[in-house]
Amino acid sequence: MENSDTPQIVRESTPPREAANLCPTHFETLFSHCRPERYRAGDYLFMHEDPADRIYGVVSGTVEISTYSISGRKLVANIELSRSLIGEIGALDGGARTASAICLTDCELVSLSRTQLMRKLAEDASLALTMIELLCARLRWISNERNDQALLKVEARLAKRLLLLGDRLADDGGWIRISQSELAAFLGATRESVNKMLNAWRNEELIAIRRGAIRLVSRAGLQEIVHLDDE
Repeated sequence: MENSDTPQIVRESTPPREAANLCPTHFETLFSHCRPERYRAGDYLFMHEDPADRIYGVVSGTVEISTYSISGRKLVANIELSRSLIGEIGALDGGARTASAICLTDCELVSLSRTQLMRKLAEDASLALTMIELLCARLRWISNERNDQALLKVEARLAKRLLLLGDRLADDGGWIRISQSELAAFLGATRESVNKMLNAWRNEELIAIRRGAIRLVSRAGLQEIVHLDDE
């Protein structure tokens, strides 16, 4: 429901375009007058194949987008940060959710119903064009991910994922707070295989490891792993 309690939008550097991010102006245009919604770490916004009736915007916090196999195996598709849109596909076409969304941290979000979204897009052509650009960016990201799954070895995919997470999630000290199980879920690999690769890269001084976190020591070395496998 909309009201006059406008959230304070967090300003931060724009992450890579695989995330469905809006510029501050368009984010405020889309979600102006929306009531802030607060969620705890571990709360689900929606589950795969749920009815899609809302679009969410991330004001602060981190939201994981993932899918599950019939056997319950999880594959993490993306991590969404400030000014990301969540659930835009289902909200636009009215179909079921294509993935699940869970809050990894305490989050502050804003949301619109599908009816409100369509009204705003009809009233603002520049906002509608931006949404089209974001959908295209999302489609390109999904296509690239599928190509990586098919063409790159797991070592190259892990190196590529660490480089991306370093850009998006590293703290001021360069540490990426992520578990080895979570990394395995990104790759569709086993925790044991990821642990083996990470320990080897630590010995080669490509990364540093501490409990629940990884720091990139040699980005060039990780990029070389990706490039060698892609040749």
